[in-house]
Amino acid sequence: MATEETYLTGPQTISTEAPAVKPISKLPIWKLLNAVGPPFIVLVLFVGLWEGLVRLFAIPPYLLPKPSDILSGALENGHNLLVSVSTTIMEAIIGLAVSIVLGITFAILLALSKLVERSVYPYAIIMQTIPIVAVAPIIVIWFGAGLNAIVIIAFLISFFPILSNTLIGLNSTEQNMKNLFYLYNATKWQTMWKLRIPAALPYILAGVKISCSLSIVGAIVGEYIAGIGGGKGGLGYAITVAAVRLQTPYLFACGLSASLLGIGFFLIVNAISKRMLSSWHDSEIRN
Repeated sequence: MATEETYLTGPQTISTEAPAVKPISKLPIWKLLNAVGPPFIVLVLFVGLWEGLVRLFAIPPYLLPKPSDILSGALENGHNLLVSVSTTIMEAIIGLAVSIVLGITFAILLALSKLVERSVYPYAIIMQTIPIVAVAPIIVIWFGAGLNAIVIIAFLISFFPILSNTLIGLNSTEQNMKNLFYLYNATKWQTMWKLRIPAALPYILAGVKISCSLSIVGAIVGEYIAGIGGGKGGLGYAITVAAVRLQTPYLFACGLSASLLGIGFFLIVNAISKRMLSSWHDSEIRN
């Protein structure tokens, strides 16, 4: 016996609405163009104006080279420039690493005692105000010319921003949170490790952002005064040699390389900062 099955289906509605289209301003490629486009246009206009004016007035390359001359000088001395850049990077990284470790350590020690902070911190300020050019010859006498003296000079220049910012961050911890730790009988070191240091992390990273570029400056200054020459010299030595030989295009190339190094260091630290703070701190939370 055949059976009939009846399937009841409810009323079906077909949506006639078109899928929502993302505004062009929300697209990632547009955000990238909006961020990079204006500075790039300004750069192109500046370089083009520079090239045109130098050609128009026939300015000799040893006085003011054209951007094309600078590019040619960098390519002709490509190997030497690469060696100089790599040497300066190594010196700057070592100096920055030492300044981070010692800067944070000294800031923690100062933050643990107001008496120690009032006694020692003024001398850190005095050390920062002494021109590094005046101290550098003493450093060379004590530690000899070469890598040791250069790293110490880079450390001295990049040390104070990390110390100062870290100390401000440690002293800016919310008082209610410190009271809570006190109620739970937390020791000074427990409060420091679990509360004050995490709360000071944005300040620490801000100090590192400042010091990362200063470490490049410190390394180059150290190479001027205490650097080694030959095939192992850094950008400071390359700049000195180019200036003596009136190789102005190569001199500009070395200066631009130093500038790009500073920008590169900053972008790397800034990316690390975004990575560490984007999930919890207001300064880096994406809207």
